[in-house]
Amino acid sequence: MNPQTVGIIGLIGLIALIFFRVPISIALGIVGVLGYAAMDGWQVALTVLGDTAFDLTSGYALSVMPLFILMGVVASHSGMSRELFEAANALFSGRRGALAMATIGASAGFGSICGSSLASAATMSMIAVPEMNRFGYDERLSTGSVAVGGTLGILIPPSVMLVIYSVVAEQPVPQLYAAGLIPGILLASLQIVVVWMISRFLPEWTPESQSIPFMKRLKAMTGMWKLVVLFFLAVGGIYIGIFSPTEAAAIAAFGAIVISVLSRQITFANIVDSMLETVRTAAMLFFILICAFLFAYFLVRTMLPAGLVDWVTGMGWPSWVVITVLLIFYVFMGCLLESIAMMLITVPVFLPLVRDIVNSCV
Repeated sequence: MNPQTVGIIGLIGLIALIFFRVPISIALGIVGVLGYAAMDGWQVALTVLGDTAFDLTSGYALSVMPLFILMGVVASHSGMSRELFEAANALFSGRRGALAMATIGASAGFGSICGSSLASAATMSMIAVPEMNRFGYDERLSTGSVAVGGTLGILIPPSVMLVIYSVVAEQPVPQLYAAGLIPGILLASLQIVVVWMISRFLPEWTPESQSIPFMKRLKAMTGMWKLVVLFFLAVGGIYIGIFSPTEAAAIAAFGAIVISVLSRQITFANIVDSMLETVRTAAMLFFILICAFLFAYFLVRTMLPAGLVDWVTGMGWPSWVVITVLLIFYVFMGCLLESIAMMLITVPVFLPLVRDIVNSCV
């Protein structure tokens, strides 16, 4: 059977498994192993399975991921997220929609030390939504601001998603962090502008906010100093060139623990819980990555990505048409899949196509 035909059958099988509620990681692993077995036999498939798991988990580069996760978990357990929300609320006080704006601002700030959209959204939903409901915000705005604010953790460094993407796409972490910072800040600013427009055209959704005196506002905003320190340790050292990504992650995780202990916002039991939560989260992500790499290796073996590039090139479509189609596809996929799953499934297929478009435009 033609290798590309096997690849297409594998993609169809993957989609079928997802619709049958099989977890994404397990579905990726099943398709990858069975695909290799169909093409090269079970001995090769099992060898690839063992080598992939060993090489990925023993790699030095991926040690950055559990360290950044530890930093975010410690920051969450020590109450830094609430301090960020109070500081952001003080900054936007006196305006309609101040709490919704504060939610987005705090999500951006917490995303910069947490690195996870799911953790940021879950934390802010417990802190911000009850406050907005208490002041009479429309439920669509209160829950929506948490949902869109949570997406900022994908872009704003140190993002765990960007670390995973760096492994899948074989790109350096510092360059991805540099590329994600400005778009993340711009996206947060545009989300705040949307809340401001809603407050003007739908004032019944956003009650009046009482203005906070300047000195109290300044005092509340000083609570952001921990964020500034952790952001400098985690990202500033990478940008300046003092630390490698792994060194920066280790120093930032240690810094989060020290700051939390010195400010008496965390106990020994909290630290132990943070480490256990980090182990569980990191183990889950490593398992997902192992299965995703098996799937990616299988696709490369079938030469399906190269065939897709040749097919699109032969169609003669302009570059902007191809990119537009990909964006529409991602919008549709985003309605069905979680961001990590969507990235792991599509990057091995679409990245060669995008690289070919970029090279043709240079």
